[in-house]
Amino acid sequence: MSDSGYYVLSLLAGAALGVVFFGGLWLTLQRMQSARYPALLLAGSFIGRSVITLAGFYVIAGEHLERLFVAVLGFVLARMVMSRWVRPQKSSEEEVKARAIES
Repeated sequence: MSDSGYYVLSLLAGAALGVVFFGGLWLTLQRMQSARYPALLLAGSFIGRSVITLAGFYVIAGEHLERLFVAVLGFVLARMVMSRWVRPQKSSEEEVKARAIES
């Protein structure tokens, strides 16, 4: 496979790691209200997500530092997309207040 093929795969793999990391964070935050030990849930989730992400970056990079940089770019892009996707919806009352402040 050519270098550009490896870069595309690295970008996609980095984006997949970002979805796993930030999707896991979102799920964790959703479950914190009902968790018996929310601090333990948050800490365990962070450790698990971090181990998966770091191991993924290690596998992607191999001996090629440039593939790691491309994977990190994919990770950051996934974060940007997911932060817009899971943004909380404003209630109609909050929208009215926001419009009043803007005026």
